[in-house]
Amino acid sequence: MRTIRDYKYVSPADRGATAAIGNFDGVHLGHQSVIDIARRKAIDLNCPLGVMTFEPHPREYFAPDAPAFRLMNAEARAHRLQKLGVERLYELNFNAALSSLSAEAFARDVIAEGFGLRHVVVGKDFNFGKGRAGDAAMLKAFGREFGFGVSIAPLISDALGEYSSTSIRQALSEGRPEDAARMLGHWHRIDGPVVGGDQRGRGIGYPTANLAIDGLHPPKFGVYAVLVDILEGPHMGHYHGAASIGLRPTFGGDHPNLEVFIFDFSGDIYGIDISVALVAFQRPELKFDVMDDLIRQIDEDCIESRRILADI
Repeated sequence: MRTIRDYKYVSPADRGATAAIGNFDGVHLGHQSVIDIARRKAIDLNCPLGVMTFEPHPREYFAPDAPAFRLMNAEARAHRLQKLGVERLYELNFNAALSSLSAEAFARDVIAEGFGLRHVVVGKDFNFGKGRAGDAAMLKAFGREFGFGVSIAPLISDALGEYSSTSIRQALSEGRPEDAARMLGHWHRIDGPVVGGDQRGRGIGYPTANLAIDGLHPPKFGVYAVLVDILEGPHMGHYHGAASIGLRPTFGGDHPNLEVFIFDFSGDIYGIDISVALVAFQRPELKFDVMDDLIRQIDEDCIESRRILADI
């Protein structure tokens, strides 16, 4: 998959694709349905399959001090899109210039003239252009004017409701990763490099791999059964584990992070990229005044995590 970030400088090989357009935060089943329509159209037109998205997320750009809401960072999103067979990732820099384009200018300057897209696919609720003034029907009209096709994908839902990033965030906030996975079509994952910690876990027999969750929507704080993928290096592979997300109240923490104890593992993975999938919420964070009580609880947490993950 090739990533293209500037619509004013596009090589001939990266023009003429069919592209799904959206923010694709989480790449949930609704997003995947839009991409699948684009895939079928790309096959019909014998052209590359693309996704057009924006970085930073427009919501981050317009409200930089608002609470973190993203389900995945740009790297994790790109990794997921590549797994879905996307060949061109048009990751536009969302800045003052782009946000000031009218809906007509976006359709003409970015879609038609910039990337030369042959066909685009958007969700029924898609909005674009300055002030979100453009909608899917307007995009169809601009497509006829500027020479690209447009398909509008229906919203996807099941008996429990519509698949949306908002619904997924709510499920994670309430400690329901299984429901999040139902809408995502995959386990919710937190990806990133292993960062240095205070090594308290090592001192009590439970060394952890720590990940920052800055900029991401925080799941409910507590202990989870997790799947761990080490993505590079000599220990690359799939593992089971137990993780704690939160502030570490026993030690007076004030900044949330993710700590993972990987079962049956020994090795140095500092700085290595890993991916942690939340499978089941086990219990909320607790504060322990006696270290032996903490160790006893961790023992029980790991037994429960192993039980949950036994058939996965």
